Amino acid sequence: MKKISKLSLIVAVLFGTSTYAIDGNEGFNLHVLKANGNLITFALNKVTKAKLAIYDQDGTLIYSENASGKDGILRTFSLEEFPEGTYFLEAEDSIKKVRHEITVANNKTVLSSKAISSVYKTDFAKSADVAAK
Repeated sequence: MKKISKLSLIVAVLFGTSTYAIDGNEGFNLHVLKANGNLITFALNKVTKAKLAIYDQDGTLIYSENASGKDGILRTFSLEEFPEGTYFLEAEDSIKKVRHEITVANNKTVLSSKAISSVYKTDFAKSADVAAK
């Protein structure tokens, strides 16, 4: 039964696919643009390719995609089929992985504006050290 309910969660509908840039912000940052009921909209500024994934609180992958955009990535997700609880959105490019918390409660979805974790990839750190020498 649990597997069937998790499979039904994959019905996370992708409403918007576009490119987007927020002036004045540099680097790999996820920007929460708006929330409307169970819809969340966010942008990745100056990121042309990224892997997006949503996990439940047990760490089970619910949704993933490889996203791309010319100057940035803009996405809107509907989480209306998700049961109340805590989920995590991970966005990863070639340099860094950030994780944001998603809370679904009372027919409302909230995506945290600040990352709960941010990790630079070790391959990037090693190449930066070599380039600095």
